Formats: sequence, C-alpha cells, structure tokens
Amino acid sequence: MASRSVALFIATVSVLAVLALLSVPPTGVGAKATQSSPFLAGVNLAGAEFGEKIPGQQGTDYTYPTPADIARYKKMGFNVIRLPFRWERLQPEIFGAFNQSEWQQIEGLIQAAEKSGMRLVLDVHNYARRKLRKDGFKKDWLIGSKTLPTKAFTHFWKELATRTARYPGVIYGLMNEPFDMPAKDWLGIAQSALNVIRATGAQGLVLVPGVAWSGAHSWMGDNTNNRIMSSIVDPIGNMAFEVHQYLDADSSGTDPKAVSRTIGTQRLQAFQKWARQHKVRAFLGEFGSGKGATGLAAMSGMLREVSKNRDIWIGWTAWAAGPWWPDDDKFSLERDSKGKMRKQTRLLIGIAKRQLRK
Repeated sequence: MASRSVALFIATVSVLAVLALLSVPPTGVGAKATQSSPFLAGVNLAGAEFGEKIPGQQGTDYTYPTPADIARYKKMGFNVIRLPFRWERLQPEIFGAFNQSEWQQIEGLIQAAEKSGMRLVLDVHNYARRKLRKDGFKKDWLIGSKTLPTKAFTHFWKELATRTARYPGVIYGLMNEPFDMPAKDWLGIAQSALNVIRATGAQGLVLVPGVAWSGAHSWMGDNTNNRIMSSIVDPIGNMAFEVHQYLDADSSGTDPKAVSRTIGTQRLQAFQKWARQHKVRAFLGEFGSGKGATGLAAMSGMLREVSKNRDIWIGWTAWAAGPWWPDDDKFSLERDSKGKMRKQTRLLIGIAKRQLRK
C-alpha cells in the first residue's frame, strides 16, 4: 500500500510538472503578451549623427540635443525621443573603451528623459557599417566583414547595455537602416547583438530593423527578403521590428512631396499582414512630411492606420527635430525663423495627444 501511494504521488507530481511547463508563456518574438508598455509617440532629436568628418569635433561637426530639448517635446505632449548618434564617436576603437565625453552626453540625456518620464531610443545611426581609425576613418566597413567582425558590434552592445541596464526608460535601437547586405547575414548579426544585450541583464525594449533601409513598403520584396527576420528570438519577448516609411515616389524621404493622400496607409499594408501573421510588434521609427496638404493628409492617414492596428504597432517617432536643422529643411519639426510652429509639428502634436489618451 505504501509503495502504491508513493508511485501515485510521483505520477501526480510528474503530471503537475508537465502542466506547469505547458503553462509557461512562450519566449521569442511572438511572446508580445509577456511584455507590454504604453503606446509611444514622439520625434527624432537629430544632431549627434551629423557631419561627414569622423570622429569630428562636437559643436562644429555635430551636436547633441540638450535636456531642455527633451523637456520641450515632453511639454508638447510626446512621450518618446529617438536619439541618433554615431558608433565611431562613442567607441573610437573597435573593442576599445567608450569616449567619456560622448558617453556623458548620452547618459545626461538618458537621465533627463528618465526624470521627465520620457522613453529614449538609443539609435546607432550607422547603416550596418562604420569607419575605423586604422585608415584614418576614411572608409565604411560592413559589419560581419573580416575587417569589422560581428564580435566588434556585439562588444559595443555589451558595453552600452551594461551601462544602461539600470535605466528602465531606455530602448535599444540596434542599428539604423542596414543596406546592401543579405537579410540572412543581418539576421545572424542582429540575433547576436540581441543575445549579448540580454546576457547583461538589460530588460529594455529592443528595436530590430531589416535590411534595404528598413522600409515597410519593401519588407516583403523578393530582393529584400526581410520576411526571414521573423525567426529572430528574444529570450524575454520584449522586442519589436523597426521600420521606416516615407511618402515620396521612391520612399527615400528626399522629396517632401507625397505621391498621394493615401500612400502612407497603402505602403504599410503588406508589412502589417506579415507582422500579424507572425504575431510580432512593430515601431515606425522614421517618417515625415513637408507642409503640403497632400503630404500632411498622407502622414495623418498613415498614423491613423497605426492607431487602428495596435495589436501590431507600439508607437512612432517622426523625422525630425533637433537644434541644427536649417530653416528651409523640408522635414524640420522645429519652429521656423519667425518662431512659428510648423504645420507638420502641429499635426503630430494633435495625433499624439489623441493616441496617448487611448
């Protein structure tokens, strides 16, 4: 009788253990229900990525936004800032130490964002390549090449994630707009970077781009093949795919004229279908419009589409604010030389307020 009771007890425990395992939420990119956050609506604060001269001189070749800039956009009603910066300036030597002055600038903005309740996307604005001191910072080297191995990229992210893991408002933008590389190569590089971020204990949201400039409109293209990015896995299920979408004829953002009033909505459709099929989340990291009526209508329609599909979209950051934009820049969100708020900025403020109330 005693042995039968023991056997029954062991069997019961085994069943319960199996049931417990089956009840654990799945990890990976599809496990979005395990990580949730308020909707994000904000702007890019550009400047630190400016300048062709690398490393360059801060204040002459490039500039960082200030805590006052963050406070200003917070007051307008936004809740997230995307901060573009250059890898070479923060880490002049691959596998080397961070430049302390650059790091202090970035950490100061992190702390300002935390204090104001803003989220801050650390956007490595390097297009999946960087310049090296060995050739005088003359040539761009592709990540994954013999000269710039993937380990150099993961070393950078290990250091950055280790320094920022204690800041809950930090979002990790793995890389801005990789291009001219196969999706399968970028997939391996992105997975390696994601793994090393999580190995530091950092829990923050990670934004993973695709190749071919991360365009939503081209995500499903045969030449792009970003469809394979669905196989990337985040051990804690707190990631989203970052896409960009401009409204001009070739989606490059070089022309302020939009193709039509509905072009933004149209260009999201195939990507949204893919994202819903794979149960993944998405973030619209760059888009913009000039002041023309067609462009403003197209941008408004695209953001309404985002708002209607919140099972996919977690937020957006418009291009672009920042202290060094010339007055005639087609996408500037800063006030003009007369101190007047631009039409596109006013439109974005209204959309953000409506979306963040929901």
